Amino acid sequence: MNNNNTVVEKIVDYIETHINEDLSLDKIANALNYSKFYIARIFTEETKCTVYKYIQGRRLTLAAQKLVETEQPIVEIAYEAHYDSQQAFTLAFKQLYECTPNIYRKNGMFYPKQSRIYMISSFDRCSFIYYLTGGKLAA
Repeated sequence: MNNNNTVVEKIVDYIETHINEDLSLDKIANALNYSKFYIARIFTEETKCTVYKYIQGRRLTLAAQKLVETEQPIVEIAYEAHYDSQQAFTLAFKQLYECTPNIYRKNGMFYPKQSRIYMISSFDRCSFIYYLTGGKLAA
């Protein structure tokens, strides 16, 4: 595994472990002993996603799961996902899931939009595609 993948794995592990806390590039960088500029650059280069968008996507995905699997009020889910208002949460949720949280809850089916990123370099390309498609060969 190359060094950049290792750094990205450390970043993802930190984010996943602290997803319910306030997360900033400064906080992640300090915890991992890297500069925030290095973390931002390496993460985006390797994942084609910014750290901020990854955190937002993970939080909204976890919120979507709560909408379907719990009776928790939407406003509480919004605050747990680190939104200052239900309105801001609804706007971000609708951008990602293409429907409001209320409609998503009524549909009753959870599907993740931002899964955890895994840096898999021990696979060759064919094995990697096989892994991603759940054992089905993709063209």
